[in-house]
Amino acid sequence: MKSPCEIIVWEVLPCIRAALAKELIKRGLSQNEISKMLGITQAAISQYTSKKRGSRFTFQEDAKEEIKKLADDLVHGTVDDLVMRICTICMKVRTEGSVCKLDLCNAQDV
Repeated sequence: MKSPCEIIVWEVLPCIRAALAKELIKRGLSQNEISKMLGITQAAISQYTSKKRGSRFTFQEDAKEEIKKLADDLVHGTVDDLVMRICTICMKVRTEGSVCKLDLCNAQDV
């Protein structure tokens, strides 16, 4: 059995980054701009947008809205703490139980 933290690192965070990258692409940013903004490689952005990475599960509507809001705030340069914003989205995903739908953990583990 994987620990909840392993599931978050290997499954949830890549899905959040992928969804965020796709939202930023929709807003006209290049993969290179997005990689600099998120502090990850352009190759990672390419894998996220081509669904080679970070496409394991679908977010519920409230998490999707948070990701869209973060994308808007990034475009407008109004994000003070990107890590904290991603943590907030991650916590929302954990509390809604989406992680356990991956069949990698028990509901009480996450």
